[in-house]
Amino acid sequence: MGQLLRLQRITSDMEPGILNRQFIGTAALLAGGLVLLAAVLRGVFLFFTRQTLIIMSRYVEFEQKNLLYQQYQSLSLSFFRTHSTGDMMSRITEDVSKVRMYTGPGIMYTINTITLFIMVIVTMLWVNVELTLYAILPLPLLCFAIYKVESLVTRKSTQIQEKLADLTAFTQETFSGIRSVKSYVREDAVTEVFNRQSGEYRDRSMELVKINALFFPSIILLIGMSTIFTFWIGGEQIIKGVLSVGNIAEFIIYVNLLTWPVASLGWVTTLIQQAGASQKRINTFMEAKSEITSPLEGAELDPHAGISLSFKQVSFTYPVTGIKALQGVSFEIHSGKTLAIVGKTGSGKSSLANHILRMFDPQQGEVLINQKPITEYKLESLRKAIGYVPQDVLLFSDTIMANISFGKPSASRAEIEAAAKFAAVEDNILSFPEQYNTIVGEKGVMLSGGQKQRVSLARAIIKSPGLLILDDALSAVDTKTEEDILNALQQRQQLPDPPTVLLISHRISTVKSADLILVMDHGKIIETGTHSELLALQGDYAELYRKQLLEAEKDSPFAEFEVTEA
Repeated sequence: MGQLLRLQRITSDMEPGILNRQFIGTAALLAGGLVLLAAVLRGVFLFFTRQTLIIMSRYVEFEQKNLLYQQYQSLSLSFFRTHSTGDMMSRITEDVSKVRMYTGPGIMYTINTITLFIMVIVTMLWVNVELTLYAILPLPLLCFAIYKVESLVTRKSTQIQEKLADLTAFTQETFSGIRSVKSYVREDAVTEVFNRQSGEYRDRSMELVKINALFFPSIILLIGMSTIFTFWIGGEQIIKGVLSVGNIAEFIIYVNLLTWPVASLGWVTTLIQQAGASQKRINTFMEAKSEITSPLEGAELDPHAGISLSFKQVSFTYPVTGIKALQGVSFEIHSGKTLAIVGKTGSGKSSLANHILRMFDPQQGEVLINQKPITEYKLESLRKAIGYVPQDVLLFSDTIMANISFGKPSASRAEIEAAAKFAAVEDNILSFPEQYNTIVGEKGVMLSGGQKQRVSLARAIIKSPGLLILDDALSAVDTKTEEDILNALQQRQQLPDPPTVLLISHRISTVKSADLILVMDHGKIIETGTHSELLALQGDYAELYRKQLLEAEKDSPFAEFEVTEA
């Protein structure tokens, strides 16, 4: 009996401990489960947040790049004359990327910061209001520091982007003209310029780095002050018996949890300022307006029918340089005829061609197509009806076939070969190992000057345009090849509905068979007529003809017979 009582006493003494341990175990298990659940939920929400915001920022980047690229294409030629390629590339790459950083990581971390900040502050206020107020006391100083740094970061970011644009432009120009750099042995000179511009970009970037280097430690210092206030005020509360040591440890954890949100606030602020500066640069180009407009209800042109062309007292002066390119130019050429323009360099020949393509609009006078003002036609329809071979040929870094079919993407292999044969470049193409699949390199670097001109001519011919403009397009070909091309062109003019042809050249041999020849000088037409009529005038055309004849006499052993025949 005594043993039973003793056992009961022992059991009664042990029950509170056992129950306490069971309660602690259950509470610990529940707390661990809650922590695990919170971690899983945090991971899930973080995943969906990143999926939403980061993907959204990539779409924003995609749309903004496309819009900016479309804006570039819609602007007139004068815009590209006043803005460097490097500047445009910088805005569509670096500036758009900085805007993406704001719309993606910037917004994401801002949301995380605000959410965590609110949760932590509410929890701290629930534990002790006075200690919370002391712990967040340095935050107003932080807001003031951010406000002061804001304008400085914006200014520095703008300067950095401008220097990067200059550096990009210089690099692009250097590698585009690498032949000239090497020919003149200017590698050291351009390297020195690159180093100077790169150094300026580095200096601007280092100034921003210094600002950030001072800014972020200042944030950490303010967080450290919060910890000091927590120990100081919390210690007094412990002495008074208001708080426990556990509460102080809890507050230290909360203050540390605020370290990243407050620190990221400075980083996000920098992102916002850089994005703002970049967006302003983007908006500058997005708000640019083209001087060349296309009427919505404009007239359409048959892209393959010959057209008549008239200039009536057309005058044009380049806005930036003030050069008078055209002065009271007037002429008319009927459908299916050939008009030739000759003159010295800078006489306005290419400017005249640019007005037909509406790269520029005349400041005085008007241009007529089929007796109707050129501005009344839809711009796309007008340019589709014109085959243009520029003086400065540009081929894309693609195959010869792709460069020729650029004029008509739907062209068949037979049409491509026919265009190449017309341009007298087929034999050259077939001599290459890859033939029509030969890669021409950047700007056609793998081809000679004459080959590039003839590929460009084939690209224009394949369109079967109503108006064919050859802007000194045969200057790099030999006399025999030029004759073959001109003969093919004359045969084409015998078709039932031949195209109108505009020949711009400084060589008499190119233009002498034209139906009408214009002689230009300083933007004016000084002589007009056929080859024989202009020779009879004994003016500038006749003088140019004699000079070229003498040059041919020097170069050819049979020049005496050629002169007599002429």
